[in-house]
Amino acid sequence: MNQWTNRLAPQLRALVELAVHDGHMTQAAAALGVPQSSMSRRIHALQEELHVPLLIHDGRVVRLTTAAQRLARQVREPLRELDQAIDDVTGEADPDQGTVRFGFPLTMGSGRVPDLLAAFRHQYPGIKVLLKQAHGSALSADLLAGDLDLAVVIPAPERLRHVRVGTQQIRAVVPDDHPLAALKHVRLADLKNETVIANPPSYNLRQLTEAWCQEAGFTPDIAFEVTEFATIRELVNRGLGIALLPHDERLPPGLTELPLLGSRYHRDITLAWGATTEAPSTRRLSSFLLRHLN
Repeated sequence: MNQWTNRLAPQLRALVELAVHDGHMTQAAAALGVPQSSMSRRIHALQEELHVPLLIHDGRVVRLTTAAQRLARQVREPLRELDQAIDDVTGEADPDQGTVRFGFPLTMGSGRVPDLLAAFRHQYPGIKVLLKQAHGSALSADLLAGDLDLAVVIPAPERLRHVRVGTQQIRAVVPDDHPLAALKHVRLADLKNETVIANPPSYNLRQLTEAWCQEAGFTPDIAFEVTEFATIRELVNRGLGIALLPHDERLPPGLTELPLLGSRYHRDITLAWGATTEAPSTRRLSSFLLRHLN
């Protein structure tokens, strides 16, 4: 422990910054607020301490070895959590300042989440929120890896602390001139002869679509696989097929959403945390979202 606190922590922090700045010693030194000479000494001292090559000198460019890159990835989150824990205990952390790395699903790129983020920014202008959109499994992986602090995740991530904050209704989306568009609702079996536009197989909604259709007695005829829900709606609008998609409060013109008969065509919306130690600024955002999403 003495070796960690007295010698290795400053050196490891220097290595993490060097990895973040792709080997640019001057930029990494500036980020740490130390002279470049001090930065260089820390990296070389760590190399001597570990007896492992960390740097590759290629002319005037410095590159990190594979071992150095792996070590930087592994210690980045523990160092961040150590800073957060000390700040929390000493009362140094300002809850109205800081950065929160926040993720949310591709299906929620319009409507409530962007509205809430705008309201949060207005209320807490000192907190920077770095945004990432991805599908549920990618967001869960980023939370587990420490690359995100907080995320709205669909479906609920089993290995992460999470709270259910809502439900996402899944509906059939058809063009306005489709024969089914005049109906108030449809049975899933009514879609068995339709061409379907869906996500790739790794997406949760694709898996649910196939499972629900199988239970309704047919295999969906999936002609197009698309990652972006906005693109799926564009293709539906052009008559290339129909789709099962989450309800969109801002549905584009030319499309009709049809509720599906039955009570199971929905997905839980959850708020999930990555790190075991929640920074004050992250707590500000999570509390704000819990108040307004529930």
